[in-house]
Amino acid sequence: MKKLFTYFLQGLLFIAPLGITVLIVYRIFTFTDGLLATYLEEHLEIKTPGLGILIIFILLVLLGMVGETILARPLKNILNRILEKTPFLKLIYTSINDLFSAFIGKERKFHRPVMILLNKENDLWKMGFVTQDIPIKIDEIELITVYCPFSYGFAGEIYLVPPSSVKPISVPPTDAMKFIISGGVSGVDFNPK
Repeated sequence: MKKLFTYFLQGLLFIAPLGITVLIVYRIFTFTDGLLATYLEEHLEIKTPGLGILIIFILLVLLGMVGETILARPLKNILNRILEKTPFLKLIYTSINDLFSAFIGKERKFHRPVMILLNKENDLWKMGFVTQDIPIKIDEIELITVYCPFSYGFAGEIYLVPPSSVKPISVPPTDAMKFIISGGVSGVDFNPK
């Protein structure tokens, strides 16, 4: 009976990550596709799964192309003036904009994985990402801004540490993020050959 239960757990361990991944991808697909599905069915009498996602993708590509041109500057200026007059909206917009820019924008912030020394006596280190290239001066002390994400979540903490407590590591940023988010479970080669 114990061996049967062990096989059950091994099967669960094998299928659960795959099943959860498929479920999440399916939910994202159906939600995104459903954004335009009602409109396409009612007005154009088209019922094709995936067409909503294709249209949204094309619209976002076109919006990105327009955003790179000189035509978008006046719109950005108007939006900035509106946001300046509404502080709460400005806070929300700039926070979300900075978060997206940090991951997918031209100014990616999570590209320099490091380890920071938290406790010299016990040789305790924490992994994170340098988010500002220019050190901050506080009371004549230069400090580097390091963001340390929490495991199994998207929250994290900001540490201001002296450069002597920061040690760059030579792993790809995506591997470092995967290592941190997984709680150290995902394997990362910290000594590449």
